[in-house]
Amino acid sequence: MQSTSVMSIGVVVVAAGRGERAGSPQEGPKQYRPIGGKPVIAHTLDQFARWPVPVRMCVVIHPDDEALFQDALRFVDGLDNLLVVHGGPLRQESVLNGLRALQGTDVTHVMIHDAVRPFIDHAVLDRVVSAFENGAESVLPAVAVADTLKRGSPEGFVAETVPRAGLFGAQTPQSFSFPLILDAHEKAAAAGLTAFTDDAAIAEWNGHRVTLVEGSPDNVKLTVKRDIAMADEKLSASQLPDVRTGNGYDVHQLEAGDGVTLCGIFIPHDQRLKGHSDADVALHALTDALLATCGAGDIGDHFPPSDPQWKGAASRIFLEHAAKIVRENGGTIMNADVSLIAEAPKVGPHRLAMREKLSEILGIDLDRCSVKATTNEKIGFIGRREGIAAIATATVVYRRSGT
Repeated sequence: MQSTSVMSIGVVVVAAGRGERAGSPQEGPKQYRPIGGKPVIAHTLDQFARWPVPVRMCVVIHPDDEALFQDALRFVDGLDNLLVVHGGPLRQESVLNGLRALQGTDVTHVMIHDAVRPFIDHAVLDRVVSAFENGAESVLPAVAVADTLKRGSPEGFVAETVPRAGLFGAQTPQSFSFPLILDAHEKAAAAGLTAFTDDAAIAEWNGHRVTLVEGSPDNVKLTVKRDIAMADEKLSASQLPDVRTGNGYDVHQLEAGDGVTLCGIFIPHDQRLKGHSDADVALHALTDALLATCGAGDIGDHFPPSDPQWKGAASRIFLEHAAKIVRENGGTIMNADVSLIAEAPKVGPHRLAMREKLSEILGIDLDRCSVKATTNEKIGFIGRREGIAAIATATVVYRRSGT
């Protein structure tokens, strides 16, 4: 029995395959296709990076995938001293390249894992370590076969029913004493034997006994396109939606004039709002609310009142700009709500036109646009008809990108 104090674990993640069975080659190798907002391989590496047991990682990639792999690493933290090597045409060659890369390190035991098994959990990894601690030299996570098995004839008929007692489905990480599996792989390569279906089979061929430990039904290999779609659905359903709410407030002074513009609608009145632009207090507040949902500052950062080009400008320009920034950051505007605070003019007769204008500018349904108004009960500067204030709230859902 070997204690973890003298056990050093290496992990070889095999990611050099082309994934032909996953279809849609234009979408790239399956290990780099997105599920839950980040590449499959990023989920896999993250599981090992977050495992409390320190490991030395070696990832075996295809030579053409350098850029894809570097992009995937953006989504993973905590991978220190990462080794990256190129694989061969066959998985067996790729594994051997990974094992050779770990030579000369302090690794005593190695886990060999498929990059396209992103749902490996720490409980399985712990069971592998426990088996090592109890003297095992080769460890295979596996799940008992639940389906009835049939052997087919060449003519397409059932030849026999195969008893499923004692049958298991092999998973990864298939784990070994490092010298044992390196020696077995080297001997298989020297003998020109390339038909092994997994690493445990190579260990068995080399005369070693493989210990079974309980795998996990969730530790599935993503093989075909439907597997990837189902994995994406599973991860997306498990994540809370990225819903953000922004608030905005603005106030403008009233002066003698012929009308005010609120929510993009001109309302005849014996006063006008004073400002560098058209002083649409409602659209200014809503612009700030939208910018707040992605931390993009406020209206003054984008349209300084000291800039003469904005003198007399229609405030819809500001709101359209804020909506564009939101969308460029992956946001979908779900709701816009404006509350106007003024003694006059009356907003009620113009509320529908205001909502329609917001719907037009933001490109969202009318029922997602709300305009309300209240007086200040003749209290304060609003009550004295010295100004109009607006409070705005925007709700935006952002797609998850891992950033």
